[in-house]
Amino acid sequence: MDEVIRGKVGAGVDSERSNAQPTAAGVGAAASAGVYPRELERPVVLRDGAYLRIRPIRPDDEPRLVDLYGRLSDYTAYQRFFTVMRRLPPTWYHFFANVDYRRRLALVAERDTATGSELVGVGRYEPSDEEGTAEVALVVQDGWQGRGLGTLLLEDVLSAAQARGIGRFLAYVLADNIRMLRLLMTRVDVLERKTEEGVVALTFTPRGDGPRQAPSLTANEPREGAGS
Repeated sequence: MDEVIRGKVGAGVDSERSNAQPTAAGVGAAASAGVYPRELERPVVLRDGAYLRIRPIRPDDEPRLVDLYGRLSDYTAYQRFFTVMRRLPPTWYHFFANVDYRRRLALVAERDTATGSELVGVGRYEPSDEEGTAEVALVVQDGWQGRGLGTLLLEDVLSAAQARGIGRFLAYVLADNIRMLRLLMTRVDVLERKTEEGVVALTFTPRGDGPRQAPSLTANEPREGAGS
């Protein structure tokens, strides 16, 4: 299963490709949260009938991010973070959970359990080194891959970014992640594609005329031909 877009967002391992590792300055800036965009909340139904909620991330999601990371396979964790850690570092999950909802925004997919809400996927965008371009990252818990959630998170993240004046994006995907590459090719217009050391860097713009008006419930028909 390959519903992962990996990149410098939170990776911090490869200095050439990952210079957005959470730092003391970055974590401090992350604490300056903006107004929570409640309009980005919505219930969704996956193609197999499973119900989830997609909503903006909140500071109180820090422990849920730690739990989500603990449920990822080593393969999925590596695709997202360029490394496999025993536990998500405190500076990282603080950075990830605290955004300003404009320059930095993340959406989570959550489900209700007997012990409370549980995160099963996260999509986000962050400023990149290229002016006017945001970097996109995406991860879906292994058991929830192949059910259409990757498509929903990607579309919602891109739509939210467009509504905030961002129209150009960058994503890093493993060259052997054919499913995610096909998903992107069917959803975006690629402006530039580079492959280096087994990682494909895609610069792209979303297809369509701008931010979509998301329905409150998503039909559970197949959403992408690659089966993400």
